[in-house]
Amino acid sequence: MRALRFHAARDLRLDTIAEPEKPGPGQVVVRNRFVGICGTDLHEYSYGPIFIPTEPHPFTGAHGPQVLGHEFGGVVEAIGEGVTSVAVGDRVSIQPLVMPRSGDYFADRGLFHLSPQLALVGLSWRGGGMAEAALVNEYNVQKIPDEMTDEEAALVEPTAVAVYACDRGGVTAGNSVLVTGAGPIGMLTLLAARAAGAAQLFVSDLNDARLELARSVIPDVITINPKRDAVGDVVRARTEGGVGCDVAIECVGNEHALKACVDAVRKQGVVVQTGLHPHENPIDWFQVTFRDLEVKGSWAYPTHYWPRVIRLIASGLLPATKIVTKRITLETAVKEGFDVLLDPAGTQLKILIDLSK
Repeated sequence: MRALRFHAARDLRLDTIAEPEKPGPGQVVVRNRFVGICGTDLHEYSYGPIFIPTEPHPFTGAHGPQVLGHEFGGVVEAIGEGVTSVAVGDRVSIQPLVMPRSGDYFADRGLFHLSPQLALVGLSWRGGGMAEAALVNEYNVQKIPDEMTDEEAALVEPTAVAVYACDRGGVTAGNSVLVTGAGPIGMLTLLAARAAGAAQLFVSDLNDARLELARSVIPDVITINPKRDAVGDVVRARTEGGVGCDVAIECVGNEHALKACVDAVRKQGVVVQTGLHPHENPIDWFQVTFRDLEVKGSWAYPTHYWPRVIRLIASGLLPATKIVTKRITLETAVKEGFDVLLDPAGTQLKILIDLSK
């Protein structure tokens, strides 16, 4: 079968590899339908390996060449002994986190995403979504309802990141929320905040094309370009009492964006760090203390979020497909997908690969 595999930085190859082996007990083979290109995939392509192991992963044994893709869904093609949650022919979304299910401090408490042995389908597992099929564990598949499209199934994973970020911030009805970064996760975070009841939304980004797209998706969002305006000043000028927003969620992994969040949030407000910073970045800890702020990390998502996120998308409360700007094929994925998304002045947001073509 065809598979897009990471061999080294700037070296992705469309390889022909063996079809997945027959599923063992508790395993499922999925014929993949759509897969999204994630910012993590872009980082691996640009200057990896980062999360892709160069030596066998201590839990999964996986190492390169690695089939990429962890935002995907498809149709169950085969099931192993003991699998009861899905049947052949079921349409599913993939929850890509792989980890011990017990005997681990965090796994024993249901906090699977915090396991120190965590692996990820598409980064540190034997397969991934950028192939025609994948072998995964039963706990990695979640059946989707008839009203959910195959494209939406591939958007559950990034949407789960956004929903968890809003949960970490305690976003609730009537809140004012700032999101720094209008990339795919930032846009989904805006949609998740609105689904949670946020009444006033702000988004900052250096790319005017993305700010325009944000306005097309959420017409009443207040957009800010930090090249022209100070983020905190704009937020304070538009919030009750001029105090700042209730919650600020950083979705870039950028020092300036994080500082903007700390500046823009009100006293006793919450700052959530979702973007992955490539190195240490300082913030003004005096202000954190003096203004009684909460600063929280937000890593991935609890694995039990899948049914909830599926309901949010399938019901229309969180219209995730609004962030999709392009659909491509596996053959053109590098040139029309990865390279396009790495253009800082680009107009594309979320690109999906259609694996049926």
